[in-house]
Amino acid sequence: MQPAREYNFDGLVGPSHNYAGLSFGNVASFSNVKSASNPKEAALQGLAKMRALAGRGFAQAVMPPQARPNFRLLRSIGFTGTDAEVLARAYRESPVILACAYSASPMWTANAATVSPSADTLDGRVHFTAANLNNKLHRAMEHQQAARTLRAIFADAAHFAVHDALPLTPAFGDEGAANHTRFGASHGDRGVELFVYGRVEFDPSAPSPKKYPARQTLEASQAIARLHGLHGERTVFASQNPDVIDQGVFHNDVIAVGNGNVLFYHEQAFADEATVLSPLRTAMAGVGAELNAVRVDTGQVSVADAVSSYLFNSQLLSKPDGSMALVVPHECAENEAVSRYLQGLVAGAGPVNELIDFDLRQSMRNGGGPACLRLRVALTGAEAAAMHQGVVMTEALYATLVAWVEKHYRDQVEPKDLADPQLAIECMAALEDLERILGLPGLYDLA
Repeated sequence: MQPAREYNFDGLVGPSHNYAGLSFGNVASFSNVKSASNPKEAALQGLAKMRALAGRGFAQAVMPPQARPNFRLLRSIGFTGTDAEVLARAYRESPVILACAYSASPMWTANAATVSPSADTLDGRVHFTAANLNNKLHRAMEHQQAARTLRAIFADAAHFAVHDALPLTPAFGDEGAANHTRFGASHGDRGVELFVYGRVEFDPSAPSPKKYPARQTLEASQAIARLHGLHGERTVFASQNPDVIDQGVFHNDVIAVGNGNVLFYHEQAFADEATVLSPLRTAMAGVGAELNAVRVDTGQVSVADAVSSYLFNSQLLSKPDGSMALVVPHECAENEAVSRYLQGLVAGAGPVNELIDFDLRQSMRNGGGPACLRLRVALTGAEAAAMHQGVVMTEALYATLVAWVEKHYRDQVEPKDLADPQLAIECMAALEDLERILGLPGLYDLA
């Protein structure tokens, strides 16, 4: 065992942040479709969260946004001419596809990749697999830049392995860390990795939702475990409850979150609660840890309240004294049942003794809370030193990025603005500047 820290890589909200309602199955995203967004406020809210957590001593880093609009997508499906002509024709003929090309959804870096720390892998390296996100057009284009970005930040092959996305077919639907949780006595100890899936491609009799799509397959989860060289006795696969998927729980991180030896979950999270907890307990006993399952009953918090408040789309963070803080969106305080539950949670004798509340309304209105915004990467001291240092959050970087946002971002974007060639020019100029700020020249192919 080597001591390790968990770094949270938060997605920096891109300058094209808009409410297009592209994610069928994501209730919050759909409910705010076509309303005006505020990219500047969204980015500043995210940066404030990063700064605050870094200031508390948590390891915090930035994941840069992706280039938008995606002209390659638009040209590949027949929109031709100059950039301005491509945008005008796409807006006229298919505004939904134009919105897909402009989507700022890479801000939700929990979907960027699945990560296995070196303590868990056969070759002793940190493994990443970029998520193919093939269930949604606006997200299915993210994996190439996600892999490119991860390789730029984690370039040292002696410490890191970045795998390309799984095959882009329904059988291998993969949504990244949003359906993956790692447990253990500490971040540096051997751990247990839990993969949660919504359907089984090659078993039509397996439970699956009826209203909304199940985005993660068992086959994808098993493939990632093989790619990462995980130990079978320390890997658990669990079926998500199809009924809660149909209630808007599009990822497992909307209904459960884990950290260390703690699983914080809703009683309806899994298709069969007992068949998840039992193998988890057994696997964790094998690494010298005891599972602490914190169960929220439906009578305490309904699924509808959990989804609307994003109670479980929170971050569980380990504090130096061994206790944990729960990072929640402000919406939790505005929901009576959720607020009441949380006050009882921190007042009790359990592992969570502190709530950290953030205003993330711009992200929340588009369907993503604190857990969506971050990718967890456990790193030893040598691994942390080997990664690119320009993305680590400091007071200086925070100040620089705030000034960058103030310079480049609009404070309002409406659907009609996506046809404006000037918005595309502004987005590209912002990313050219960001490459310099983060010390990642050539991160984007902006030609």
